[in-house]
Amino acid sequence: MTGELVLVTGASGYIGFRVVFNALEAGYHVCAAVRNQVKADTILAAPSIEALAPGEKLTFALVPDMLADGAFDEAVKDVTYIIHTASPLPAPSDDYERDLIQPAVNGATNILKSALMTPSVERIVITSSIGAIIPWKYFSSEESERVFTADDRITNPHPPFVHPVEAYCASKVRALNATDKFMETEKPHFEVSNVMPSVCIGKNELITDAKDILSGSNGTAFAPVLGRKSDFPMPGAACHVDDAAKVHVLALGRKVEGNQNFSLMSDGVAGIKWSDANRFAEKHFPQAVEDGRLPADGAQPTHRLLINASKTDEILGIKQRSFEEAVTTVMEHYLELLEKAGGKVEVVPSLGV
Repeated sequence: MTGELVLVTGASGYIGFRVVFNALEAGYHVCAAVRNQVKADTILAAPSIEALAPGEKLTFALVPDMLADGAFDEAVKDVTYIIHTASPLPAPSDDYERDLIQPAVNGATNILKSALMTPSVERIVITSSIGAIIPWKYFSSEESERVFTADDRITNPHPPFVHPVEAYCASKVRALNATDKFMETEKPHFEVSNVMPSVCIGKNELITDAKDILSGSNGTAFAPVLGRKSDFPMPGAACHVDDAAKVHVLALGRKVEGNQNFSLMSDGVAGIKWSDANRFAEKHFPQAVEDGRLPADGAQPTHRLLINASKTDEILGIKQRSFEEAVTTVMEHYLELLEKAGGKVEVVPSLGV
């Protein structure tokens, strides 16, 4: 039922921002949880939000530290729904337990504990990941004929972790398992659904400088288009970021049964090939390839990973968009930013997941 209040954590993040937009567009009132006023101002200034002119339908809750005890106690007051997208992204660290795993676990359990004390909360949707349901050996390099679904579960992995993405996946496993345990132990008055996106690709409106185009998960798809070459294989599993955001909002619907898990995967069970991004650049932006703005001569190894996400489409009534559509929006955005910058810029590499 639209008009009800939804708390969105991680509202200034890649997925979180699109969730805010989709929730407003669907008619919900949104309270966006952000770390500071600067992030709130950034959201308000985004063209898509300005076009919606949300007025009092969009408010903000300042949560400087989501890991602090009771961090969300004030933010959850009077809300009907919660969409929890906030979680740390992979980055090199000398202590993954401190920097990735505990923040992911504590962030999820904190929001659940706050909701437990708030009678108005009916449903929570949590951003998980396909990395939470697939053993690292299959996620990273080893191919298998096994088909994974959003309802799969794996045991908590333990260090050492050899790559930041491995630690990130471990954080998602631990957070998902902690959520399941909370629901089993506490038997709360609310329902919880988990969304497991594959690697999210698509225009990030909050990026306004071409040099930052590789930040976040878009780096996996777009780095080869800019001529970057990687030796680290990535699973052939991607989804459109707008589909991921939309699924979070649709999962709130009263006609949708709660306590479900929804995965996202473009192009069917067999997934995608990252090297196809070069082909899509040549197809959609041949002039930019010819003049070197999109060199389209890099490489990103792919290994096959089978995921059946058809349940998401069937239950929520959507058709997930293709990898071609997702990565093309990034190329278009980059060229727009490049034109504003007056030519080529030095793009900052980033760890995509």
